Amino acid sequence: MMPKRRGDIAVYWTLRLIAYAVVLIVASIIVEIVWKGAPALSWAFVSQAPRRGGAEGGIFPAIVGTFYLVIGTIALALPLGMASALYLSEYAKQGPFTRLIRLAITTLAGVPSIVFGLFGLGLFVLFFHFGSSILAGSLTLACMILPTIIVASEEALRAVPQSLRESSLALGAGKWQTIRTNVLPYAIPGMVTGGILGIGRAAGETAPILLTAAAFYLPKLPNSVFDQCMALPYHLYMLATQFPSAEKVRPMQYGTALVLLLLVLGVNLGAIVLRVHFRKKYKW
Repeated sequence: MMPKRRGDIAVYWTLRLIAYAVVLIVASIIVEIVWKGAPALSWAFVSQAPRRGGAEGGIFPAIVGTFYLVIGTIALALPLGMASALYLSEYAKQGPFTRLIRLAITTLAGVPSIVFGLFGLGLFVLFFHFGSSILAGSLTLACMILPTIIVASEEALRAVPQSLRESSLALGAGKWQTIRTNVLPYAIPGMVTGGILGIGRAAGETAPILLTAAAFYLPKLPNSVFDQCMALPYHLYMLATQFPSAEKVRPMQYGTALVLLLLVLGVNLGAIVLRVHFRKKYKW
């Protein structure tokens, strides 16, 4: 056997074993959460407010608070991210300045979430006087996932063949008409998928909302966007740190983790369904 051939086989099996190891680790974590969290799931657990500092009761306010934060993040980040990607890809003059902007966006996509939390604390909570609230938390999460949405949306726009644009322009269509009829219908699946996956990440973040929106024990529902709220990631964090050795709280810890896992899984499944729907609607 040639040395080059043996090297290819070695690389192939090394990468394959690494992939299997990663899948096995993730699967073991999921199995443990489901195994230990499923007994805690009940109608009372997901519909009641917490009691005794979160050691008893349910997680309904945390579910509602997470839902409010996710809805606020979607309303703020998705339109702005898609519009920014559309401008950078279709309208902006390509040059050093545009490349610098893209580099900055890519860099921001890798910034740790705690940095965005500190940014939101300084800007939205203190400077704009929104206080610790749903609005401040949603704005912070929107800033955090905005680079991811822009990058994913721009890649989806670039994947559309240039010939579709040129043929439309050659027939006398305007710039916006070309984008609306020949570009967006085919780029929308990738744009929506990238946006929802970014929102799925935001739903599971703890650091940004810890500094801008979340309260550990608040057994009532918020009345406005300027109220604090409970959130599943922060509630899980507090259950794990404030009651680390309490066996009585252990089912609540795993039950909360399972609910959060199902929420993120639901968001990701929603992205897949939307992508399949749009791809069936627009075939090319």
